Amino acid sequence: MTANDNELARVAPAPDGNVEIASGKGKTDENFPVGSLLIRAGLRAHVHAFYNFARNADDIADHPSLSADDKVARLDVMEAVLTGARDDGAPSALALRTSLRESGVSAIHARELLVAFRQDARKNRYESWAELMDYCRYSAAPVGRHVLDLHGESRDTWPASDALCAALQVNNHLQDAAPDLRNLDRCYVPQDWLAQHAAGTDDIARETATPGLRAVFDKMLIETVKLNNAAAALPGLVKARRLRIETAVIVKLASRLTAKLQTHDPLAMRVKLSAPDYAAATLTAGRRLLWS
Repeated sequence: MTANDNELARVAPAPDGNVEIASGKGKTDENFPVGSLLIRAGLRAHVHAFYNFARNADDIADHPSLSADDKVARLDVMEAVLTGARDDGAPSALALRTSLRESGVSAIHARELLVAFRQDARKNRYESWAELMDYCRYSAAPVGRHVLDLHGESRDTWPASDALCAALQVNNHLQDAAPDLRNLDRCYVPQDWLAQHAAGTDDIARETATPGLRAVFDKMLIETVKLNNAAAALPGLVKARRLRIETAVIVKLASRLTAKLQTHDPLAMRVKLSAPDYAAATLTAGRRLLWS
């Protein structure tokens, strides 16, 4: 048995057949509140069920020691449990299946997330911004759409929600650019923009961004500002008052993080939101909606 075999053995499915792997990451590691007290009490458990499913699937896709085939096989088990093809092997999928039955929300959003996670298992580079946005359509947009459907909101909210979710996703890609490359050989920075600015994927392994790489980051952030601007319409489209406040807070947080990434080097430091950022976003959103 090789060293790699030993490593893979440590992440083999549990004796009960559970294919899920806990990374230790949780709701506090996100750039946005997950099922906060602003969400109506009767719906919070459903938001948490969706989040736990997404978190566990993401942990499989991001596991550094699993092969691509193993990742996809585990994600397939999660989908089989979610859709009722089987009942064992993925507790979070079973819990979400129960949640969907109780709430009446379609499984399509969770299944679309699995499209993105399977892609993560096999795809390590993105050639263009358009290709990255197509990935965000499956990796990010379903999260917002699920929450909106859970609240019975109109699909007219989807374009602004999709923009918000994509902005949050790109911010996260820039925050994690170095560890993603180091741990997973994965790069979400558009390859064509790197080429245009005489930069390369390997530059992301440096301790600080080169001028060319910084120019690419800035280009990505200019596009993210556009997404944030489109997302700003979301709170005004949401009918449920508590969700309206929640979305307004998240819109503010996304914009604040984008601004921080425009002025700080994500290779030299962990660029993240602070407690004052959360407080200011909540206060600003609350004050605005109080008088709306």
